[in-house]
Amino acid sequence: MDQFVVSARKYRPPTFDLVVGQRSITNTLKNAIRTNHIAQAFLFCGPRGVGKTTCARILAKTINCENITENIEACNECESCLSFNKSHSFNVHELDAASNNSVDGIRALIDQVRIPPQVGKYKVYIIDEVHMLSQQAFNAFLKTLEEPPAYAKFILATTEKQKIIPTILSRCQIFDFARITVEDITKQLAYVAEKESVEADINALHIISQKADGAMRDALSIFDQIVSITGNSITYTQVIENLNVLDYDYYFRMTDLILEEKGSEILLLINEIIQKGFNGDDFITGFGSHLRNLLICKDPATIPLLETSADIREKYSGQSAKCPAPFLMEALEINNKADTQYKISSNQRLLLELSLLQMAALEKKKTVR
Repeated sequence: MDQFVVSARKYRPPTFDLVVGQRSITNTLKNAIRTNHIAQAFLFCGPRGVGKTTCARILAKTINCENITENIEACNECESCLSFNKSHSFNVHELDAASNNSVDGIRALIDQVRIPPQVGKYKVYIIDEVHMLSQQAFNAFLKTLEEPPAYAKFILATTEKQKIIPTILSRCQIFDFARITVEDITKQLAYVAEKESVEADINALHIISQKADGAMRDALSIFDQIVSITGNSITYTQVIENLNVLDYDYYFRMTDLILEEKGSEILLLINEIIQKGFNGDDFITGFGSHLRNLLICKDPATIPLLETSADIREKYSGQSAKCPAPFLMEALEINNKADTQYKISSNQRLLLELSLLQMAALEKKKTVR
């Protein structure tokens, strides 16, 4: 039996062009290599799972490649590339600052910097979670970072740039990695599903992408989790059940009942949702996003802001046409008020039910006036 490799490792991008959602950063790095304007130190910062360490490894591999391609990618054939691919490269050193945050760890790194590379042009030091270094470790690192040997390159990665001292920041080229869009994550998940011979509903992949909150690694981990449960077929229903996500259909049904002012059916539907094990604050958060999406659909220019599949987008457009913009604004205000009061309320269910009934009474209030 072949050993299982998690998708986040198996489909880690080996080249700049395959990095998902960071096109501006990868293009800048490729241009720096093309023009031989490679900084002594880089700082890659951004949320988890967006490609910081991946880009650091690709950069380290590419600048040491003996036969860089015209597209500024590593050749994967030279001695340096082959040793890197086998994790045997003596030119690339990775340090986890979370577990090596003392002065001793940095001093050991400084001792290594003094030794020039035996193969290739550069020795590259990738320090992950660099914000975890102690103040003393930062101070010990500062002089080396300021005046390193020409062959030494430092790539620092962090999720919390604000914790890094200004003297370190001033010595680095800073690259801010963005959260990966739901659309880009969905496309990558579809590619992985095809490679793994998994039949996946596009709406199911959208839910996984939204749950990942902009992190490609999280999305692939969730994908592996769902595949291990469902086998080689992923449906929308299976995903929402296993990830404990409330079905879109509940929000559409609730909105219709509010527009039709059916108070009794609103209470029965919210009871059904609670009976399924969903908390009231989960519904409030989700329903707020639903109302926001309906408001966005009022203007064709903002429809692309919807992070949903095409068929769900059509449903939003259809329901939005039935909802007056002032109604949506007032409903959002009621929902937001319920969101802020929910945690401190002594009767949370009553607060939720009252908020929904107030939304249902909005149009009636206007008629009375």
